[in-house]
Amino acid sequence: MPFDRRAFLLATGCAMASVGCSVASTTPKTMALNSWPGFKASFYSDDGRIIDTGNRGISHSEGQGYGMLLAALADDKPAFEAMFRWSNEHLLRADMALFSWRYDPALEVPVSDPNNASDGDILIAWALMIAGQRWHYAAYLESATAVRQAIRTHLLVERHGLFVLLPGVAGFETAERTTLNPSYYIWPAFDRFRAADGGGVWDRLIADGETMMDRSRFGALGLPTDWVDLQAGGIFQPAKGRPARFGFDAIRVPLYLALAGRDEQTANFRNYWDAYLRQGRAIPAWVDVETGETAPFPLSRGGLDIVSRVSRTTVTETANLPVQDYYSSVLSALAGVKLEP
Repeated sequence: MPFDRRAFLLATGCAMASVGCSVASTTPKTMALNSWPGFKASFYSDDGRIIDTGNRGISHSEGQGYGMLLAALADDKPAFEAMFRWSNEHLLRADMALFSWRYDPALEVPVSDPNNASDGDILIAWALMIAGQRWHYAAYLESATAVRQAIRTHLLVERHGLFVLLPGVAGFETAERTTLNPSYYIWPAFDRFRAADGGGVWDRLIADGETMMDRSRFGALGLPTDWVDLQAGGIFQPAKGRPARFGFDAIRVPLYLALAGRDEQTANFRNYWDAYLRQGRAIPAWVDVETGETAPFPLSRGGLDIVSRVSRTTVTETANLPVQDYYSSVLSALAGVKLEP
């Protein structure tokens, strides 16, 4: 069925106006723990744009999704509405209910690449579900359904015997390999999608995603890399042409597992971090899983907050840490989120 962009935007307008858009549902027991106000003050623009201060002031679907998620959990309706409106006006594709991944205000055409990033789409859909249930807005739930349907249609594929999530509609496949990003597997969102849609493809994605996690424990440390290649026979390798690092993307993998209550799947990460913590050494920002080379600078404050959350310990190291930019602040905010069933 073709994507009706006009209907999607009309649903959005209905939600913004709060007219004739109610739904009977139970407000989910979810909350943000002191995470949204500071993030909003630093990175939120009044027009609803989340600004990536560490990346030339661009915005992207990931940032919009994070902002919407944190605002929904913090019960900030005006900010949520503004972010969803901005995302629809500037990032929503004309041909499907997915969002172009980057907006660069310095360019004559700010959205120069129509391709999406699947984690941004997942975050937006998840945030819409939380907001729709919490505030009884049927239109948000309808928009979430449309995004989930687009994800199912355009991003979930079977490759080399496994059902996987493509990082974007275009650019991640060759005849020999399919490139995936383990940090795009946002497990608490998938659990919510599965409950809403009655299992089906989400059951398959979750099961095969867990297989991916098991088979993507590389090197002596048993850690995933930021990007992985799926090859014939269901074999995973660090992505060709990219650094074989457990780094800035993959740091989110244990966080999402912890947020979804999958603590038993975080043991390898905890073991890696504990080796540094027991010796009082700074945890490096990245490690090459093949060579053992480490970054010459420490993990960000946001990364350390993930370590604290996943390890259930307080990491107080602050020496030589830079001022938090957008991404580090996102990680800190997510590490402070509590999701209750």
